[in-house]
Amino acid sequence: MEPIKRVLVTEAARRVIDALRSRHGHLMFVQSGGCCDGSAPMCYKQGTFRIGSRDVKLGEIHGCPFYISGAQFEAWKHTQLIVDVVEGRGASFSLEIPLGVRFIIRSRPFRTEEMIRLEPVEVGKSQSRP
Repeated sequence: MEPIKRVLVTEAARRVIDALRSRHGHLMFVQSGGCCDGSAPMCYKQGTFRIGSRDVKLGEIHGCPFYISGAQFEAWKHTQLIVDVVEGRGASFSLEIPLGVRFIIRSRPFRTEEMIRLEPVEVGKSQSRP
């Protein structure tokens, strides 16, 4: 049985990621903990955001690592995050902002039977790609 992913991405968000990747190269996502644009997924050029020893890598979306703080993970560990995109400017430093769109999180709680099949997470590890 295949593991249940903790973070997913919509097709619309994939298209924005493709546009950003062609412009900026390798990307990474960090789930903001309330600074600037509330609790929003932030897209950065790979390696420009320092991953802390307590940050958790939930998985990858469209080839990009996705991180969340340890405290947020504890609060949301029973929730699947779905990265989507909407029109409108967010008030953040995320790379998509100049395109007139912003990434958002949609979510759903995991069902009880899914909890035993969740994809494992990594704590405090950054991805080695440039």
